[in-house]
Amino acid sequence: MRSVAKLIRELGRIVGDAHVLTSGMGAYLSDEAETSGLRGRTEAVVLPATAAEVADVLACCYELDVPVTPRGGGTGYAGGAVPIDGGVVLSLERVNRIRTFDPLLWRIEVEAGVRTSEVRRIARENGLLFPPDPGAAESSQIGGNIATNAGGPHAFKYGVTGVWVSGIEAVVPPGDLITVGGPIRKDVAGYDLKSLMTGSEGTLGIVTAAWLKLIPAPEEMLPVAAFYRNVADGCGAIEAVFGNGIQAAALEFLDEAALRAASAGFLGGVPADGRFLVLAEADGSASEAARVQRELRDVLGDGAVSIRAPGGGSEVAALWRWREGVSGAVTAERGGKVSEDIVVPVDRLGEAIERTLAIGSRHGLTACSWGHAGDGNVHSTFMLDASDPAQLAQAHDAAHDLFSLALELGGSVSGEHGIGVLKRGQLRRQWAPRAVELHRAIKSAFDPKGLLNPGKKEP
Repeated sequence: MRSVAKLIRELGRIVGDAHVLTSGMGAYLSDEAETSGLRGRTEAVVLPATAAEVADVLACCYELDVPVTPRGGGTGYAGGAVPIDGGVVLSLERVNRIRTFDPLLWRIEVEAGVRTSEVRRIARENGLLFPPDPGAAESSQIGGNIATNAGGPHAFKYGVTGVWVSGIEAVVPPGDLITVGGPIRKDVAGYDLKSLMTGSEGTLGIVTAAWLKLIPAPEEMLPVAAFYRNVADGCGAIEAVFGNGIQAAALEFLDEAALRAASAGFLGGVPADGRFLVLAEADGSASEAARVQRELRDVLGDGAVSIRAPGGGSEVAALWRWREGVSGAVTAERGGKVSEDIVVPVDRLGEAIERTLAIGSRHGLTACSWGHAGDGNVHSTFMLDASDPAQLAQAHDAAHDLFSLALELGGSVSGEHGIGVLKRGQLRRQWAPRAVELHRAIKSAFDPKGLLNPGKKEP
């Protein structure tokens, strides 16, 4: 059995005793999946301030056979940052410098603990855009966004976080600091280790810094909100956007129950017969955004019971703040929820939405869904009293049925939240045995002792 006293002493030597916590660690034992009943345990929380300290901490833990759970902002929904095997939580909140910023070259180098909103703010103030917009931008950190390959509404046009990463600095077992890629826009010199580590949920290495690509900010962003009587009409309109070749920046949806939960804050109110919302956005130069918005209005207006097109500025910002608040509004309906992020082909979206309701009914739970329609990414959700163990058990059973549904429809068990703890074992249902073997071989090559975020991302 490892000596906790020796571990704490060694960690204090590396980062300073004040940055090793052995009490008051509650905030580091859960993430946004806490309403699923998931809470971890740890012997210490260590807060390094530099990449070199991260490397020394991992080397120390590897030598002492201590599990290490890397942690960013704790905004994940799959338990990826929850320390289920004890050991050490390695928080990157102090590794938070802006290393370089080159606005004329559209790039920025930031450390893992920099918040997503900070990167977006710096870019915006210099006429640039960092497109990834995960829901918890004020709390999430760049390292965590890379670890989960986070998405968001505007991933429909611009892609997920990994598209905007040109290089990664990371610490890999047993404690080596490596760099793959960098301030360059092309690199095919070796296997794509950068992309392999992106989305690996901290199981292969600990991202300490990244080079991010930026683009000139669009001159205008113009949304369109269209309400429909039912799921079929709404999903038909979504497919019509594709069929008419319209490049929207974002293409979102809310079903009736989600819309009802969030209706109080919607600008202008929700029409009485509006039971399905499609929220799209046009962006680009002023003329381009206006043209695409007109096209969206024409296509989405066919069969809609109401359509609105805010004119810009504060109305647009308010609309997206409302969209970001949907998850919280749904949680408030019953005091808790279990929400999964299945993804299906866009032409099966309507079926996934309708069958989510049926799964909830079968398990005695109220269900709803919302999400990224253009990506087929459905946040299938079961509302519940989080203090009721019976309801939690019903929700977990319902989630298992959701994963089966996603695979039946030709999709995936996760579109953007990852596997973490809550979906352990699901990957082997989705992949062929040989693919699972390769997945395990990659983990073993990076982390032969299996100490880095153990139990996460595993088949």
